[in-house]
Amino acid sequence: MAGSAIARLLFVSCVLALACLRAFAAQEPFAVRISCGAREDVRTKPTNVLWYRDFGYTGGRYTNASLTSSIVPPLKTLRYFPLSDGPENCYIINRIPNGHYAVRMFFALVADSNLSNEPVFDISVEGTQVYSMKPRWSNNDDQSFTEVLVFVTDKSLSLCFHSTGHGDPSVLSIEILQVDANAYNYGLSWSKVVVLRTAKRLTCGTGKPAFDEDYNGNHWGGDRFWLGISTFSQGSDQSISTENRIAEASIAPNFYPEKLYHSAIVSTDQQPDLIFEMEVDPSKNYSLWFHFAEIDPRVTNEEQRVFDILVNGDVIFEKIDIIRMAGEGHTALVLNRTVAVSGRILTIILHPTEGHAIINGIEVFEIIPAELRTLPEEVSTLQILKASLGLPLRLGWNGDPCVPQQHPWSGVDCQYDSKSVKWVIDGLGLDNQGLKGFLPSDISNLKHLQSINLSGNSIQGNIPSSVGTISGLQTLDLSYNEFNGSIPESLGQLKSLQILNLNGNLLSGRVPANLGGRPLHRASFNFTGNAGLCGIPGLRSCGPHLSLGDEVGIALGSLTAFLMLLVCLACWWKRRQNILRAQKIAASREASYAKARTNNARDVQMTRHQQHRVHDQTRTATEASPALLT
Repeated sequence: MAGSAIARLLFVSCVLALACLRAFAAQEPFAVRISCGAREDVRTKPTNVLWYRDFGYTGGRYTNASLTSSIVPPLKTLRYFPLSDGPENCYIINRIPNGHYAVRMFFALVADSNLSNEPVFDISVEGTQVYSMKPRWSNNDDQSFTEVLVFVTDKSLSLCFHSTGHGDPSVLSIEILQVDANAYNYGLSWSKVVVLRTAKRLTCGTGKPAFDEDYNGNHWGGDRFWLGISTFSQGSDQSISTENRIAEASIAPNFYPEKLYHSAIVSTDQQPDLIFEMEVDPSKNYSLWFHFAEIDPRVTNEEQRVFDILVNGDVIFEKIDIIRMAGEGHTALVLNRTVAVSGRILTIILHPTEGHAIINGIEVFEIIPAELRTLPEEVSTLQILKASLGLPLRLGWNGDPCVPQQHPWSGVDCQYDSKSVKWVIDGLGLDNQGLKGFLPSDISNLKHLQSINLSGNSIQGNIPSSVGTISGLQTLDLSYNEFNGSIPESLGQLKSLQILNLNGNLLSGRVPANLGGRPLHRASFNFTGNAGLCGIPGLRSCGPHLSLGDEVGIALGSLTAFLMLLVCLACWWKRRQNILRAQKIAASREASYAKARTNNARDVQMTRHQQHRVHDQTRTATEASPALLT
């Protein structure tokens, strides 16, 4: 009994432990960190954080990095993007769970004296330009990175770097850290189509920069970076600190680290106001977050410390009493307000009406409306065109073709489509770009095209008949390429077509009647420079019109007849050689027989002659002998 009870207890304990582990794992936010240019995974001290080897990039080169700040991750490599690889290059990170993310990119210099230093370039996230690097950024800690809060809705995140002609963009690291879905909700105008860029984040009183990780912060906070500041005006304020516990700090949705509230800057009688100024981009909206905790042991009751907050002269919070609003001392209080800034300076003043002003931390976010994206199917089609036409690297074509609007793709014209609430492609202008390959039939997926100009290249193959389905097409210029085959009949279906230039190609066959004979007001069609074309004024006349199938059949028939003729000739030649060989053998045998007969006849004659000669000699001797006897 006791043994079974213990076994059940162990089983229940294991189940509970497993459930706790799963719950803990489920509560951990998604995070991915990339060491740009690295060919192996890297871990960095002191937190032993994992950085994945480089992946997801569209181009560029890797090289050694020269770190410019003590706050950047201690990584050894970076990725840079020379202009020869195109004016825009990106990281496309897929398989990201949909949600809310803090995205941070650190920058460094290329450790090569032969390459230009401190490039100045633009950065976009999900098609929205979020930051422009400032000159001398390498001399400022809080300019060595940029950070945004963005929603991922399609399990993919694109980060692009746009050249401005001032050096090659370079990036040291990329962090994609999930935060609470409601983090930094600043009110009614906050939504998933808004990007928040961190313009400034201060921890007041310590003078030491720190990350949430250094403060043992909750991972759902996104490991924020806090720039340390010990004074707003030297000698006019003072720093205070505490080690006491701060209530209501690390709570949803922002999960601020408790240590943020362990220090503060307090004004003095010499300068009652606390004043903070920073440069901002003009004509933008900013979300301001103020952090307070009454940690001064001299202030224990309400109305001992009361102050107003002014931004650029306007009061945005009045009669702030931390103990009254937080409920007690050593309790976190966070206030938020959105302001419009017309100039380039943002001035924050904490003006006391009772006692002195105090501040523990400040966050300033630029509110950036997210750009509307291009129709995904049209982006995919452009990528097919890029591959099929052998688009030169210098043209780029990475990221979104239409946004950010400051950096559209070269050779692509965009138009906003109110029906789909997306950008669409209405023009391609890639003339004289050294294109090769072939024009794919997928081009018809660009249904909003009004103009196509691919002239002056070396494109081969047939003109796709699918071009005739782009109903709004007004201009089609394919002149001076190497297109062959016949002109598709479907081009005659383009009722809006005003300019058709097919001159200077290798086209053949009859010009379709619905093109050659169609009178169009102010239309311009050019078919010249194609030796094989016929059938309209200005071109040679055609014989009986043959379809492509007929032409192929004739060609195959001619080839078959030619091959049969070759076979017959080969057979005749073989037979003739055999006959000649037989005649030669027969003649040789006849000659040998004749020679033998001739030799035999001569031998017989010689024998007979010799016998006759002996007989004569015998007879003469007989006749002569009596005379001798006598």
